Amino acid sequence: MRWFKRSPFGQLLFLKKWIIRISALLTHRRYRGFNELQIEGSEIITNLPDRNVLFISNHQTYFADVVAMIHVFNASLSGRVDSIKNVGYIWNPKLNIYYVAAKETMKSGLLPRIMAYAGAISVERTWRAEGKDVQREINPNDTKNIQIALEDGWVITFPQGTTKSFKPVRKGTAHIIKMYKPIVVPIVIDGFRRSFDKKGLRLKKKGILQSFIIKEPLEIDYENDTIEQIVEKVEFAIEQHPSFLKVIPPQVREEEEELNEKRRYSYKED
Repeated sequence: MRWFKRSPFGQLLFLKKWIIRISALLTHRRYRGFNELQIEGSEIITNLPDRNVLFISNHQTYFADVVAMIHVFNASLSGRVDSIKNVGYIWNPKLNIYYVAAKETMKSGLLPRIMAYAGAISVERTWRAEGKDVQREINPNDTKNIQIALEDGWVITFPQGTTKSFKPVRKGTAHIIKMYKPIVVPIVIDGFRRSFDKKGLRLKKKGILQSFIIKEPLEIDYENDTIEQIVEKVEFAIEQHPSFLKVIPPQVREEEEELNEKRRYSYKED
């Protein structure tokens, strides 16, 4: 029966759909109301295939980044151009969207567990656990789950594995790209760190201009590009390569962030 149809990971799609609908309704004003989400490149979303697409992005909060992507993807697929105006787009959400998240984060409370049902691929971090640096092998089940998700739909990942800026891109993302050959779509976000707390659950400041830029898919030679070359392409694409620090000195970036925190925007109807 249609009501009992499940995702490849066993979630009831009917329940997943309602979790996405309710979450979107509750969070919409965080991106269009209390703050303003400025979107670029939504036409790229509409031209993507239904499966085997990997979105790579810089990371600023645990959950607000992903929620914004769910809004933007579904709004774009519903015909909205660079806008999330009128949340009615969420009534029939794309259900085969998944996101990679740390297993310990998704088990940290009731709300993260509910959000996990909406599409999380929980993985064990190989470099950090419970606030401590560790070294452990990649769990092959984690890689397999990402493959399953790509075969079913779209996957969002944050290749730095941390919300801190300009940290190195993890080679695991490059291995996934080389093995499964997905279309790789970069996204660059900003303003989320100023808008929300670190978890992205609590609204910290209002009147912040949040930016969300979707770029053209990366050109990757899956057979000949090395892991190191793919890592470098990813770092440049999400604007987290060390060379960007030379372009924008830390003190200038801090001054810009302070100014943005103080600014208030008058929102106009599209």
